Amino acid sequence: MSASTAGTAATLELRDVAKSFGAVAALRSGTLVVHPGSIHALVGENGAGKSTLIKIVAGVHRRDAGVFRFKGEDVDFGSTAESKNAGIAVIYQEPTLFPDLSVAENIFMGRQPVGAGRRIDKRRMHEESAQLFERLGVQLDPRRPARGLSIADQQIIEIAKAISLDAALLIMDEPTAALSGVEVERLFAVARSLRDEGRALVFISHRFEEVFDLCDTVTVMRDGSYVSTKEIAETTVDQLVAEMVGREVSDLFPKTPAEIGEVVLDVRGLTTAGVFHDVSFQVRAGEIVGLAGLVGAGRSEIARAVFGVDAYDEGEVELLGRRVPQRNPRAAIRAGMAFVPEDRRNQGLVTEGSVARNVAAVIRRGLTTAGLLTTRRENRAAGPWAGRLEVKTSALDMHAATMSGGNQQKVVIAKWLATEPRLLIIDEPTRGIDVGTKAEVHRLLSDLAGQGLAILMISSELPEVLGMADRVLVVHEGRITADIDRADATPENVMRAATNAATDSRNDATGAEVTA
Repeated sequence: MSASTAGTAATLELRDVAKSFGAVAALRSGTLVVHPGSIHALVGENGAGKSTLIKIVAGVHRRDAGVFRFKGEDVDFGSTAESKNAGIAVIYQEPTLFPDLSVAENIFMGRQPVGAGRRIDKRRMHEESAQLFERLGVQLDPRRPARGLSIADQQIIEIAKAISLDAALLIMDEPTAALSGVEVERLFAVARSLRDEGRALVFISHRFEEVFDLCDTVTVMRDGSYVSTKEIAETTVDQLVAEMVGREVSDLFPKTPAEIGEVVLDVRGLTTAGVFHDVSFQVRAGEIVGLAGLVGAGRSEIARAVFGVDAYDEGEVELLGRRVPQRNPRAAIRAGMAFVPEDRRNQGLVTEGSVARNVAAVIRRGLTTAGLLTTRRENRAAGPWAGRLEVKTSALDMHAATMSGGNQQKVVIAKWLATEPRLLIIDEPTRGIDVGTKAEVHRLLSDLAGQGLAILMISSELPEVLGMADRVLVVHEGRITADIDRADATPENVMRAATNAATDSRNDATGAEVTA
């Protein structure tokens, strides 16, 4: 509790809250006390119990034991509607929009303003939506359908929806995972203004720089139990990490030197009008090449074109000296490419499918006999890969939808490694993943590079790019503005190229070539 909130009654009080699902104890002893006029961080590894605790507050689950008070009164929400009506808004990590409705309709779903004849007042709804976006500092058309929006835009809509509820408590679960630096700053400005209005906010994030930049207080959870609550000014990243994982994580980026071999991927003059222009680069065996830049710079679009998901207007893509036809992912896979997309839930997984079915998905054709595929054969093929990536599941028939974000990401990576690729394209490898699993994924990437795999890694987290990449390619507005060796890559020169601060081609003070 910050000095400004000292002595005030808590907006939210949870003490020793427990919740089990059958024989599985998801929450053993959850404690969280949040005061008005403060931003309270809630941190912990995936599986620490954070999501279960928040879902109890949101009315998704009912607690089995413990104290639950909101604005000084004992409560026990039986539905999300009860929680919302009480004055609680929750922004979840994964957007939950209705794709065929407009942006404004998604914001005001179930509480649309009505006019004469009890008809929905669409004009008022559009005007109020526009005001919300203006407050957030973004330009988004309230009339456009939600289908096709980027993850960043979907998240902005969820934030606008929560703010429109005028809630006393706002809970943000990884709200910045798909936002650019500018968008994060806009969100933080809104969060601080809500705090200054006397509202209480809970901020859940795996990004420690955001926690220390935004929050007043931090609560740590581990293995379903409360660990500690501290003023943010009285703790450090190392202390939080040690409390979260129960051990010291000395090296989040376990990058080991690898022998750089032949050119595996050669991209020449790749162009798509209005998206990216004249993109040329190479990735060699044993090399991790980081593709950096602000959200919207065109990084993911370049990767999708290389893999054949999207078409391009000009240019060539070669793998091991052989041209890969465009708009043909099957040909890319046969050539030796693998692609782990940014949106693992919607593009990388069949969430209702089993772990074995997901891992064996791309190699299924090679597992069939007379067109038939047995579960036993799927399990036999998937088992070694799931084991190699240490997917934490008791059985291969467990549904992917029930797994933590970190384990879902491991399943997607295992699926593509089962194809035995020569090139791995991985977009946002640790988005929404806890610090312990991040280290595991980074170690895996380093090991794969050591075995000769060529890796193209797209990441919005600059420390990840600097910590793992042998070379950093920086993209600004669809153009590669810098190619920086690991030894020369610093936050300053990467961000200079990402914002196109350089005005001409030159060598900067570090020796890295920066081109406008």
